[in-house]
Amino acid sequence: MNSPAYYWFLKSDETLRVYADDRLLFSSRKEGLLPLLEYLGGFDSEQGVLIFDKVVGNAAVLLAIKARCQELYSPLGSHFAVKTLDKYGIRHHISDVVPYIQQANGEKMCPMEELSLDKTPEEFYSVVTATLSRQAMQTFR
Repeated sequence: MNSPAYYWFLKSDETLRVYADDRLLFSSRKEGLLPLLEYLGGFDSEQGVLIFDKVVGNAAVLLAIKARCQELYSPLGSHFAVKTLDKYGIRHHISDVVPYIQQANGEKMCPMEELSLDKTPEEFYSVVTATLSRQAMQTFR
């Protein structure tokens, strides 16, 4: 992980960067899966992308696969994420692998990590976007 771009990403307050070749396509400071969902909603890359993400659980990896990720860098990832990356043949560089991504309180598995288990990228994306749509509709009622 000697990439200067990755080094500067780690030093930044950004949580996600997406590159095509050496060109930055997208970056975000938002938390959780929101940056990947925003990227998927606004970009349609015909080619594979390189993703830098501060934390990658299985949920983030499934969305990265949907985004046509060819290589992923992260300082922290879950065992489930690594298994999925390996299954889909995606090169990855994860510094610290933990059993699973935890909730903010550190007591249980992150709900998105749990929801993503045993799903394909398409299945997970459909479930997440449907859930977000329902939540958005309830907000407007």
